Amino acid sequence: MAKKSVATLQTGSKRLTKAIKMVKSPKSGAYTFVEAIMDPDRVNDFLAKK
Repeated sequence: MAKKSVATLQTGSKRLTKAIKMVKSPKSGAYTFVEAIMDPDRVNDFLAKK
């Protein structure tokens, strides 16, 4: 994993976080971006997961 990015989003009463992870493909060697919008408590688990 080469890069991590986290942005905080607030929509009304809910607090959400958009996490973007750059992942290297083992097959082609190219990098792809994986994005997810989630609860701020789950961000570290998302970024730690391969």
